[in-house]
Amino acid sequence: MVAGKRLLLVIGGGIAAYKSLDLIRRLRERGATVTPVLTPAAEHFVTPLSASALAAEKVCRDLFDLTDEAEMGHIELSRAADLVVVAPATADLMAKMAGGHADDLATTLLMATDKRVLIAPAMNVRMWEHPATRRNLAKLQGDGVIVVGPDEGPMACGEYGPGRMAEVPAIVAAIEAAFSGGPLEGRHVVVTSGPTHEPIDPVRYIANRSSGAQGTALAEALLALGARVTFVTGPAEVLPPEGARVVPVETAREMRDAVLAALPADAAVFAAAVADWRVANASDQKMKKDGTGRPPALDFAENPDILAEVAHLAEGRPRLVVGFAAETEDVVAHAERKRARKGCDWIVANDVSPASGVMGGAENAVTVIDDAGAEDWPRASKREVARRLAARIAEALA
Repeated sequence: MVAGKRLLLVIGGGIAAYKSLDLIRRLRERGATVTPVLTPAAEHFVTPLSASALAAEKVCRDLFDLTDEAEMGHIELSRAADLVVVAPATADLMAKMAGGHADDLATTLLMATDKRVLIAPAMNVRMWEHPATRRNLAKLQGDGVIVVGPDEGPMACGEYGPGRMAEVPAIVAAIEAAFSGGPLEGRHVVVTSGPTHEPIDPVRYIANRSSGAQGTALAEALLALGARVTFVTGPAEVLPPEGARVVPVETAREMRDAVLAALPADAAVFAAAVADWRVANASDQKMKKDGTGRPPALDFAENPDILAEVAHLAEGRPRLVVGFAAETEDVVAHAERKRARKGCDWIVANDVSPASGVMGGAENAVTVIDDAGAEDWPRASKREVARRLAARIAEALA
């Protein structure tokens, strides 16, 4: 899908710049022409010679190259490409792009281009989570910039978390999707995520141990394939996906109403850990000890079954309804019964017992159950599980 395409690759100054050399190689293997542009900081991590040798193209480095500028080289470079790729996109580069700076060759090209831009962010986890970076990211996505990654994992600095540049195959896939429009272009997918909080009183609540990481990763993977995503999320620990329509909720009943309001959709994926019960006699004031040693009497009521309700809709049922089954024992057996009872098309089952480390962790091991049976997937990062599940959804909706 990239054969014959001309790509302008801006390499930012981060440790992940070494991956850009592999990116050049893989793109050229697919028939693309790659023109590397190195920022001054990038030359501390990769050499112009190595980038030039792999690309078989001259490396562009200096805005004031008089030979090229006699022919307005920076304008020609920015317009001749079919796509501009920034990998790694450092926090500094993203800030300059969001602010419209043009103080070196790379940022001038990005300001002058009339083509789409794809970035692969890479930075320390604290920098990625900083409010300024979040604002810059939102601004860039609002301007139509395509974003792939970052991944979660160990950093060169010794910290752990989101901020690692996406792996090269994922960047290549995103570049290919940018030219194809993505297999889910024009499709609407509703994704639920996170826990729900069911109040006991104004300061206490019942909840499930869900970080929301798997739901967020899935929404990001669907967005990368071109889907329009409505993301209905309880109070999750992780940030919601950029580019989705985010609907924050607290309780199961609020989540049900938000999901039904988001329909119609081509697919609905219920990754949220919804509390099965709520306190029917929740107090509007903080409950106090009364000195008797007896706890207050709590009356429980069953929460709405959002998955079953959507799966059994007579009108407006999504073409594909996917549930999640978080189990601690007899995982597949419980999940198969849940799929039959709920009426959904697929169930994604996983073991969330404490020994698995899945609940709140960075990895997952799932079994996907459908009419054909149960398919075990190997343990992988939640982002990788999300990418694989998104690809399966795209295939089902094709």
